[in-house]
Amino acid sequence: MPKLKQALNRFFFPPATASLWIRLVPFIVVAFLVIVLMGFASFAWEESNSPSFCGLTCHTMPPEYITYQASPHTNVTCEDCHMGRDRLPVMIGRKISYSWQTGTAMLTGRYEYPIVAKNMRPARDACENCHKPEKFSTDTLVEIKRFAEDEANTPTSIFLVVKTGGGSQREGLGYGIHWHIENPVYFYAVDRERQNIPYVMVQNPDGSKTEYVDIESGFNPSSIQPEQLQKMDCITCHNRTAHAIPEPSRVIDQLLARGMISAEIPAIKRNATAILSASYTSQEEALQAIEGLKAQYQTQYADFMAQNANLLDQAVEVLKATYQQTNFPEQKVNWQTHPDNAGHVTSPGCFRCHDGKHLTAQQEAIRLECNLCHSIPVVSSSNQITANLQLNKGFEPESHKNPNWITLHRNVFDQTCAGCHTVEDAGGTSDTSFCSNSACHGASWTFAGFDAPKLRAVLEEQVKLFATPTPKPEEEPASYGTGIETNITPTPVPSSGKTQDTYQTLQDLFKAKCNACHGSNAMKGLNVLDYNNLMKGSTSGAVILPGDPDNSLLVKVQKGQHPGKFTMDELTRIERWILNGAPEK
Repeated sequence: MPKLKQALNRFFFPPATASLWIRLVPFIVVAFLVIVLMGFASFAWEESNSPSFCGLTCHTMPPEYITYQASPHTNVTCEDCHMGRDRLPVMIGRKISYSWQTGTAMLTGRYEYPIVAKNMRPARDACENCHKPEKFSTDTLVEIKRFAEDEANTPTSIFLVVKTGGGSQREGLGYGIHWHIENPVYFYAVDRERQNIPYVMVQNPDGSKTEYVDIESGFNPSSIQPEQLQKMDCITCHNRTAHAIPEPSRVIDQLLARGMISAEIPAIKRNATAILSASYTSQEEALQAIEGLKAQYQTQYADFMAQNANLLDQAVEVLKATYQQTNFPEQKVNWQTHPDNAGHVTSPGCFRCHDGKHLTAQQEAIRLECNLCHSIPVVSSSNQITANLQLNKGFEPESHKNPNWITLHRNVFDQTCAGCHTVEDAGGTSDTSFCSNSACHGASWTFAGFDAPKLRAVLEEQVKLFATPTPKPEEEPASYGTGIETNITPTPVPSSGKTQDTYQTLQDLFKAKCNACHGSNAMKGLNVLDYNNLMKGSTSGAVILPGDPDNSLLVKVQKGQHPGKFTMDELTRIERWILNGAPEK
């Protein structure tokens, strides 16, 4: 040992009389060792942060690794989401913390099934490294293919426009689904999965705040401290974006739409969904159940199997692979394990706040309004050539602007609705009109607060604001005169310019264009079918000022956004009539 120390000492500290080369060799060796060490450390760092290390070396991770590989974030490493990006010393600290938790659990077998990530970095450290909150995304047309659980696996398509939005208010943007990014929103959740949110607070641009409390919860906002509030960010909604497991019915829809399972197999949607939805103690038991479809079809559909057994064989193999990718009995993971907050069908998602039950002190709700995030869905059958999407652009009645409107509208439906919408089979699911939309009325919105008892009591008073009188039996059906949505009375032919208009000559024009809302219904107190009532005006005051068309409310409204618009020639006639004193006869 003394000799080794002497040799190392002579090597690293040669005498001053030694040649330059001998004196440089120690520095070269040290530099080489440092480079090798840094290279090994870099390799170890990158390897320990790789998805394969996290998903395969840690044997508790099959659900996370398999779902990750099928996600849109398959090229994003685990560390980028779970630890974020920062300076190296900060990242080393996060790595030690994460490794201690996962490493000790792996060595001691103290797993918590199903595995739940408890210390995710906030979106600003993870998501926002790639996705900039300031970026605006335009509307996107989406087609969702569905297959019925009948013998024919009847296909339909649901079309809707998704309003992703975002952007900055400074640019005239900051709306749509990503409105939450531009506007600070804070919430208080009472559970780890953040599914029960009784309190929401919005920080307004002027510095004020708006508070919403779930009226059914009995929650007292004064019971929480500011530090207990969580700020809404990307992960508040996109919590399963890299590990999503769709529910069985939607999985089968996707497989049928892609042709991976033949839609010619009788009742395959119903039977495959039932197989994937059942509970099994192991994957082996599940795979045996799927194999059992062959015997089931041999018994129930012998004629079909005689000619098409290969189609079912292919379907069985696809279903086995699908089950192995979406169900993990040993780790207690399936589509029901982790709620996905980016929707509102299989888990509360958007309805955690937008359920209609979160009210301000003024009884105004966080809007439960489909049009905020997407257009009204339109269901189209396979034999339809076109699908007509209803896109609201411009005028919106005052009633529709009420933040509780979606919850209220079924209670105030009347004949005035026909002015803008087709209303056949209203409230039904026949898809024969705007008001019989099966995508809306054919689903059970479990997580919305439509029938919450305390909310219904509050809305009983608000319903009275929008109720319209029942029309007299002798009145004609309502219409706006647009000729598009309803059967319309033709607009009267303008009178000759040589004849001075009176109310009598204009009465048919008022009836054709205004009768839907301002006939016997007298919406906002205005009835245009009678001269005296017209001159009385509405709840907003006089609508006709004889001799002053520019300041007459009727003209002002018609020059803005309003349904039942007069043509330019028709409006000119009315303005001339008002200018001449608005005579009755």
